[in-house]
Amino acid sequence: MDKKFRPLLFAGDINVCSVARAFHEEYGLISTVYGKYPTGPCMNSKIMDYHAVETADHQEVFMKLVREFAAAHADETIILVGCGDNYVELASANKDNMPENVIAPYIDVDLMHDLIHKEKFYAMCEKVGVDYPDTFVHKKEMGKDFELPFEPPYIIKPSNGIEYWRHPYPTQEKVYKAKDMARLLEILDDIYGSGYDDSVIIQNFIPGDDTYMRVLTNYSDKHGKVQMMCLGHVLLEEHTPHGVGNHAVIITERNEELEEKFKRLLEEMGYIGFSNFDIKYDRRDDKYKVFEINTRQGRSNYYVTGSGANVARYLVDDYIYDKPMTFTPADKENLWLVVPKKVAFEYIKPQEYRDRMKKLFDEGKYVNPLIYAPDNGLIRRLRIWKNIHRHYKAFATYMPKDAD
Repeated sequence: MDKKFRPLLFAGDINVCSVARAFHEEYGLISTVYGKYPTGPCMNSKIMDYHAVETADHQEVFMKLVREFAAAHADETIILVGCGDNYVELASANKDNMPENVIAPYIDVDLMHDLIHKEKFYAMCEKVGVDYPDTFVHKKEMGKDFELPFEPPYIIKPSNGIEYWRHPYPTQEKVYKAKDMARLLEILDDIYGSGYDDSVIIQNFIPGDDTYMRVLTNYSDKHGKVQMMCLGHVLLEEHTPHGVGNHAVIITERNEELEEKFKRLLEEMGYIGFSNFDIKYDRRDDKYKVFEINTRQGRSNYYVTGSGANVARYLVDDYIYDKPMTFTPADKENLWLVVPKKVAFEYIKPQEYRDRMKKLFDEGKYVNPLIYAPDNGLIRRLRIWKNIHRHYKAFATYMPKDAD
């Protein structure tokens, strides 16, 4: 470590913990972290210096925190990593106005806005042959005067996720599923009634349980070349209203044909930094269909580090040491989970996946990103134990074992 650098992270969830753990494992560094609230998995950590600032995701406060930190460590290079969409957007929008010693490894904000806007993202996918679900884009001015080109059930989600969460309402969910048109219209009334004015994506529901899902995480270097891809086979997701779609159990695997399509998509747009795609296999036509892109490492990013591709190392090699990089798939089979083993075995139904999990547990090839020996203070252990075991009640409530 002949060059001095320091990670500065923003957010307060498992994403942050995973990135901080990657920096600590690889370089022994303690990350400075700013999040909104004095709760969550970042509190009482030995590998994070966590600060709760309720307005940390406001433009003026965000930049003040960055400038003050950069000035306090003027002899070091600061690697700024956003671990939530709002912080990533701020980092991207301000990357050309950062202090000289701060690196913000993100794409331009205009491209970011196009990518996080699902309607525009699907247009990019169309150009390079990346499949996505049958989709109808609903505009507020359409009201109830529209017809859909596919049958129910329907999946409903905002086209602009950042803007959507700026308009909270009591029944707000991350993604909705409607069994018929009547329920779909109720959901649209709730979304637009909150003050959200952008478009809403309505899609044909792809059949299949959580085991049909995939997650693909990639790193594109500062020259726009993809240097790492890690495909995760999702076996279980969370099903709470605000957490629906959050990964709970993942096993890494390879699919070179699928990876090549997304590599082409990223390189044609000149993407840089981490990207993360949510994908589902459609057994009706034997295609993998993408739902969205996250313009950052995903919440479950430690499945990548656990598979041998430490996410911190890519940033440091690229931006601190300027090392020549060679494309490397992360293909070491590993099991990632944030739920108790019992929950995993109770709610993952296909026997073939239960057998694979048992084998990986027996071989010690598994990891929970929140359980890390150097970060095992008593208060934190109790907090993490409570966090992990809350899943017993959450799954019993929102995903009964006898559900279809």
